Amino acid sequence: MDWARLPYFLAVAQTGSLRAAAEHIGATHATVDRNLRALEDDYGVRLFNRSKAGLQLTAAGEVLLPLAQEADNAVTNARRRVQGLDDEPRGSVRLSMPAGFVPSRFARILADFERKYPEIELRIAVTNRFENINRSETDVSIRVAHQIDDDVVGRKVLQYAGGIFASQDYLDRHWEDAGPGGEGLQWIGWGEPDPAPAWVKASPFPKAKLRYRVQSPTMIGQLVAAGVGMSYLPYSSRDWIPGLVPMPGTKPYLDRSIWLLLHSDLRRTTRVRVLVDHLADEIKALRDVFLGPLA
Repeated sequence: MDWARLPYFLAVAQTGSLRAAAEHIGATHATVDRNLRALEDDYGVRLFNRSKAGLQLTAAGEVLLPLAQEADNAVTNARRRVQGLDDEPRGSVRLSMPAGFVPSRFARILADFERKYPEIELRIAVTNRFENINRSETDVSIRVAHQIDDDVVGRKVLQYAGGIFASQDYLDRHWEDAGPGGEGLQWIGWGEPDPAPAWVKASPFPKAKLRYRVQSPTMIGQLVAAGVGMSYLPYSSRDWIPGLVPMPGTKPYLDRSIWLLLHSDLRRTTRVRVLVDHLADEIKALRDVFLGPLA
């Protein structure tokens, strides 16, 4: 509590009265007096001699005064330096992004940012877990979702397209013998315990077998390209996984959106704002990659 009460001590020492100190610091007479007496109780000494003429520093007060002034200067300088960091494109920013998010393209995007803002250090977490911005797990998050319910500042950048993909080798080996409902074909999907989940039943190939259950979208894409089966993938996957071809008779569809999320307290921080603006501009420039035939 010393840090909170020292400004009242300094105001009284500089003005010589409770009333003048209250006007100087923007508080009430009673607030100044209460904090001053609490400080004296904490230290176990009298800091001022009180008289009708005003308040005068005691010997203990004289000792405390330069120390309090030094502490006040340190706090003022700290505030100025921290505020300066918010006003300048320098410092560190934590960025989280999903795995498999057009990695080659984003490596270039982040390299371009580093060249523009060499004094900003990016701390990048590649994860499919939704890091909590309000718990300060990250500063900026690239999120892929239909909508955002978090209590954060969100910028919807671009909706992307998805499709059902396989490899040409897989189609050459299985397509001619496949039944009308997808008999003879196999899905690669997430780790659902249900052998025939709702998304399989609602697909153009409801009778295809769900054989592989994989938790990683990156591995799903690689397995599709390797000829193991078919799966739903973003059209942007074709940009960094060679060999993906749309399943015959299927069409691209609009899927989720790409969002940039940040805490509301950081939206005016320069290093965060320039990162978000840079990412938004670069993602929009990749519209053809993310939307494919729907671009």
